[in-house]
Amino acid sequence: MGHLVNLLQLQTTLFFSNSPTCSSIALKPHTFEYLKANILTSKCKAFGGGEMDALPHLQALRKFPRKELVAKVVLVRFDSTLLLQEQGEEHRFQPNALFTIKYLHQSGAKVVLVSDWSVKTNPRLFVAQSVAEFLSSLLEYKVVPVQCISQNVVSKREGFEKGDILLLENLSEFRGEVANCSKFSQALSSGVDIFVNDYFSRSHKILASTCGVAHFCYANLAGFHFEESLSQLRRATESNTKPHVAIIGGGNLFDKAAALHSLTSRCDGLVFVGMMSFQIMHALGLPVPLNLVEHGVLKEALDIVQVAHIRNVQILYPKDFWCKNDHLPKQLEIFPAHRILDGWVPVDIGPASFVEMKSMLSRCKKVTWIGPVKFRTSNCTKGASELAQMLNQLSQSNCNITVVGNKACEAMVKESNSTFNFTMIKDASVVWEFLKGRKLPGVMALDRAYPFDIDWSDAYSDPAQPLVVDIGSGNGMFLLGMAKTRKDLNFLGLEINKKLVKRCLDSVHWRGIRNGYFIATNATSTFRSIISSYPGKLVLVSIQCPNPDFNKPDHRWSMLQRSLVEAVADLLTANGKVFLQSDIEAVSLRMKEQFQRYGKGKLTVVHEQSFAITNSGWLKDNPFGVRSDWEQHVLARGDPMYRLMLCKSTTTE
Repeated sequence: MGHLVNLLQLQTTLFFSNSPTCSSIALKPHTFEYLKANILTSKCKAFGGGEMDALPHLQALRKFPRKELVAKVVLVRFDSTLLLQEQGEEHRFQPNALFTIKYLHQSGAKVVLVSDWSVKTNPRLFVAQSVAEFLSSLLEYKVVPVQCISQNVVSKREGFEKGDILLLENLSEFRGEVANCSKFSQALSSGVDIFVNDYFSRSHKILASTCGVAHFCYANLAGFHFEESLSQLRRATESNTKPHVAIIGGGNLFDKAAALHSLTSRCDGLVFVGMMSFQIMHALGLPVPLNLVEHGVLKEALDIVQVAHIRNVQILYPKDFWCKNDHLPKQLEIFPAHRILDGWVPVDIGPASFVEMKSMLSRCKKVTWIGPVKFRTSNCTKGASELAQMLNQLSQSNCNITVVGNKACEAMVKESNSTFNFTMIKDASVVWEFLKGRKLPGVMALDRAYPFDIDWSDAYSDPAQPLVVDIGSGNGMFLLGMAKTRKDLNFLGLEINKKLVKRCLDSVHWRGIRNGYFIATNATSTFRSIISSYPGKLVLVSIQCPNPDFNKPDHRWSMLQRSLVEAVADLLTANGKVFLQSDIEAVSLRMKEQFQRYGKGKLTVVHEQSFAITNSGWLKDNPFGVRSDWEQHVLARGDPMYRLMLCKSTTTE
């Protein structure tokens, strides 16, 4: 707050309103304006500002062409806590996880399973052989353990002679897994064509088996369980159903402050039922035992309370607690929240708190419960059970209930006859990270290809005209120049840099160009989705001067991969062209090799008589007469460009 107001001054301005369910704050006018301008806009930006992009579109197994799975080696990262549990509520989540593996096998793929497990998951399962036998009984296919990571005993493809599905070693035995080691990731994905991630519960972690392997597979897909869990996360954080109240348990407010700001920005009420309730009470000026106050979080707690006041969000904290005394171990007493006597320690929420909570929740259409009703010294308490019973009743009156976290889910399972009325997300860590506005690495590692909807009639005056696509369009100089000279064609630039795309779109608007358009995207994964929806023919694709990464083998760079080459080969019209150029000969050679290798025999190098050719087989001149900015820069310094043209044969149609 700096020079405007310090924390102690703010704390003295707090007072309680007459509302039984809401704590209000009186703020000085200049303080209110400061908070509105700074806290409300910055701390709540992720959700309230609508600028969060933590859940991008991704490519899912459900929409991947099934024929493309035939004879492919597919690595599946499965969740051992789902598939290796003998009994319990985990079985509710098993069907989609099992279906991912069965679907791949039935589609003709060569399935390789990989995961980590321990005796905590299932005491009877530890060695790979016992895990393989257990999975065989679940899947009704023969699963065989192989050592393809630690020992180069058998290749993944050769291993299929022994069984229907292969199981790799326990990932918990390798340090390269948690370190996301590149060499380990490469060994893990050796011989693999496609990666399918079905391990959503650790999508907030950077692991070799969820992130690293994605760099070495030509397609990376979300499995059925992963996709379902991601959809649940989307629904849980949507703010289109009102009133929406979040019930917040657990502790560690400092680490979760950003997530709490996000909840404050989209909910109509916050109910604190765990250790964090003491931090909120302390911020409100209530007397709280010092041993229950989290050190160094007063500022964060005050910010949350103040933002709630600005947005008129109700805050409910416990009004009473069940408490115990070490000197009277068998005795429990109820104390008001702000009058807990010395020597007594809260162990559970009191009855008056539940009456108040029930009154508030009865008016809700959506409730999200995240975090346990738990206190440091509690063992067997009834708070979670009572809350679960309350939410179970609400669900029967068309209230949308989302339950997040193992303890919360366990309580709902015990108190409800059918948990299918609720959205249940067992791992709270993923949700907390998402609420903080952070991108989930396990999600970002997957190809973002489906769905991608574009209104082509809005982009072009005549969307039926033949289309030219420039991949990695940069500042758009090439496409803008082409669009000006060739009104009979439509031009589309695909560029990953959003700022450059915005400038290009501004130029299109200012110049009144109606046959040019730009999209901010990763063309490697979205090209097929975008271009397949275009109503006209794709006649030309250009890739000019991609940035090479010489730290990777074979000058490998992320833009030009097998999936992109195959998509270009499939979608290009007969006699359509591919124009490639770079100022680095090794890069142009690499691009040429990639298109010839993965072009499915459809693309061949052409040397038309009108093109002058160098002794090395490169085009001497740019055949279009329009140069990109980098091409102009290279030629101005007197260096050569290495160009070639490919053509799609009519006989392969």
